[in-house]
Amino acid sequence: MGQTFSFTKMHGCGNDYIYVNCFTQHIDDPAAVSIIVSDRHCGIGGDGLVLICPSEIADVRMRIFNADGSEAEMCGNATRCVARYAHEHGLAKGDTVRIETGCGVKEAKLLMEDGHVCGATVDMGEPVLAAGSIPVRLPEGFDTQAFFQGQPFTVDGTEWQANVVSMGNPHNVLFLDDTRPALEELDLAKTGPAFENHVLFPERVNTEFVRVESDSSVSMRVWERGSGETMACGTGACAVAVACIKTGRTKRTVSVHLKGGTLTIFWDPESNHVFMTGPATHVFDGVITV
Repeated sequence: MGQTFSFTKMHGCGNDYIYVNCFTQHIDDPAAVSIIVSDRHCGIGGDGLVLICPSEIADVRMRIFNADGSEAEMCGNATRCVARYAHEHGLAKGDTVRIETGCGVKEAKLLMEDGHVCGATVDMGEPVLAAGSIPVRLPEGFDTQAFFQGQPFTVDGTEWQANVVSMGNPHNVLFLDDTRPALEELDLAKTGPAFENHVLFPERVNTEFVRVESDSSVSMRVWERGSGETMACGTGACAVAVACIKTGRTKRTVSVHLKGGTLTIFWDPESNHVFMTGPATHVFDGVITV
């Protein structure tokens, strides 16, 4: 390609991306670039590429490319990092950053520590529970407006119960009871692709494996569509909290423990909006030619 550009590496709970300021730079083929720079052996290393672009309706526009080059609609952890970047680089003023995403404008309220941004609370909007809008291939006669809850499906000869939520991107939440292996024993590298590409989901799906620990705490691992297993997934944590609350497993505020850290999720009963609070961590800056 022979294209040189500067970048910033950031992560939210270990969900790491390469961020490029497209106010001052242009990436010719972001899908191809994402594949190259995401490589953890021959590239920078990350779960994908995030372009921070001008927006006509918000402070900035966020475009997300997964490690396989596919473009995602939304990423909660990246949203917090984009908010931090926009504030620190003068792309937004004040302590609230408005970010245009593939599923609407999200507002991130910055969290400060010793005068520096350490994270954000993001209004992730309303969850989508209508199965026909996610989308899911529904059995004949299933109400397209209903929550796809506890529905059986099979992967590699094992039956699971799907709980499907969209936070702007599709998520299949799977609860692990005492008959299932421990979270750390799951071989997601082997089975993850089968969940992601299951016939139930015509646009593929993110899959969360969840242990409920109490009415305010859960642990999860995630297999992300287009990126494989990641240390964290913000929209996935939100989908997990919604599924937990909807099925009566937890209260409205849930601490979601991921491999890379903890996110606090609150589903507000008055506005029906989901609020996600977590860190946004700067790793390093650099220049690369691809």
